[in-house]
Amino acid sequence: MEKKIVTMNEMKVGSFVLVEDVPCKVVSLTHSKAGKHGAAKVRMEAVGLLDGRKRSIISGVDGRVEIPIIEKKNGQIISIEGNKANCMDTDTFETFEIEIPEEFQGKVNEGSQFMYWDIGVKIMKALK
Repeated sequence: MEKKIVTMNEMKVGSFVLVEDVPCKVVSLTHSKAGKHGAAKVRMEAVGLLDGRKRSIISGVDGRVEIPIIEKKNGQIISIEGNKANCMDTDTFETFEIEIPEEFQGKVNEGSQFMYWDIGVKIMKALK
């Protein structure tokens, strides 16, 4: 997985971050003022994209965090078995297996076009 390093001060709610090497979406940021002898701090709450677990980081505003480079790609479903789909990337013709999220189960058919995110693991995000 490709990643980039940024400071905590550059993070915004809705952006993505790696916490414990797990890609997460930032749900809240709390800044605290600098004290007499200390630097300002940031508390970041993030939810894992793969497991839904809540994680937090507390660091100075100049602390560094890794953010994942998310590739947004298009695919087509070749076959479906239960909650898994055998898919093909429409640009590279690479085939892969992906888990169908609950919100798309029953709505996808063989031949359906969809958008997915590749962050080391492929995640189905939207139907076309």
